[in-house]
Amino acid sequence: MSKIIGIDVGTSTTKIVGFEKGQMFSSMCVKASDPISSIYGAFGKFVTVNKLAISDVDRIMVTGVGSEQLKENIHGIPTGRVDEFNAIGRGGLFLSGLKKAIIVSMGTGTTFVMSGEEGIEHIGGTGVGGGTLMGLSNAMLNVRDFNDLVKAADKGDLSKIDLNISDLISEESESLPSYATASNFGKISDLASREDMALGIINLVFQTIGVMAVFSTKIYSINNIVFTGNLVNVPQADEIFKKFEAMFKHINFLRPQNGQFSTAVGAAILFYEGKEFEEVK
Repeated sequence: MSKIIGIDVGTSTTKIVGFEKGQMFSSMCVKASDPISSIYGAFGKFVTVNKLAISDVDRIMVTGVGSEQLKENIHGIPTGRVDEFNAIGRGGLFLSGLKKAIIVSMGTGTTFVMSGEEGIEHIGGTGVGGGTLMGLSNAMLNVRDFNDLVKAADKGDLSKIDLNISDLISEESESLPSYATASNFGKISDLASREDMALGIINLVFQTIGVMAVFSTKIYSINNIVFTGNLVNVPQADEIFKKFEAMFKHINFLRPQNGQFSTAVGAAILFYEGKEFEEVK
């Protein structure tokens, strides 16, 4: 079998990955003003960078909210469209090497999927995600660039922003450690800097997503959570999830390599597995 391309067309970015004989060989991300430009731009860049000819590609599989606008195959290559939730679930399991997990896709918003050998189920989602990060950053700090927000947060101090359990009670309990957050932005100080608020915004978003993921594990009695999507590489997430791991010791918090491309990976893997899809003609 020749090369299979998976494309995830999101609201802000499009991710593309290549597979050959079931193994991923390349991945990249592009931005564009509309989904169709994004799809063709991503594919053009991918084949150019990887020195591929059109004839080298046997199949393209697309998914994501923007994929619905694709009405014909891409450059005459057989093109299929797969359900985004199925792609999220299958991609998360493939990259993590797990057989069952709650897959969390952190994009502009956040989606929660239960994925296992018995099937894939969309649990639900939240509007809290990357869009929240940048919306609050713009409104509170007049910062519109994602990298500038992350850089500012490096020097932030949450003790000037969040109200913790240690601020309310002197004795630590087994279920509520002193570092647990009682209220995001509940103790914001007049002396809080832009850097402090930047870290507070990131912490608010990741704690909200993390807590909802933990609640999902209780519904399905699963102890593995796999985080994927555009936000997986935010450096401040390391410390935030370390605290979650310490608090919820029975749960495994995983962020697999190439996690930001997980949904595109899932689109390609579903074709390899012979799952149903819609042919784009």
